Amino acid sequence: MRVYESEEMYLETILNLKNKKSLVRSVDIVEELGYAKSSVSKAVNLLAKKGFVEIKNTGELVLTDVGRQKAENIFERHRVLMQALIKLGAEEESAEENACRIEHVITDDIFEIVKNFVAKQ
Repeated sequence: MRVYESEEMYLETILNLKNKKSLVRSVDIVEELGYAKSSVSKAVNLLAKKGFVEIKNTGELVLTDVGRQKAENIFERHRVLMQALIKLGAEEESAEENACRIEHVITDDIFEIVKNFVAKQ
């Protein structure tokens, strides 16, 4: 997995958790992804250094404006790609799994084509 894919996955996970609960901490990411605490801690600290996440004294993780925008863009890619795959005949579980992979490598121009296709259906 390339570094940016990992960043994107963590940002998307934080966004999804924040939509489910009011307070998100590293332990929530550990539980959601099943990763080691040390791996999550390292990733979260890297996200903080890059300005995507703020770590509060309480341990709460808060997406910065830049982090939220990036996470929302990733989530949109995932959602649109999943819809496209389902429209093309994929089972939901398979569409979910493959959308996770594709969202990290698809170019912006091809994503726009897929997005327009889904919107017209």
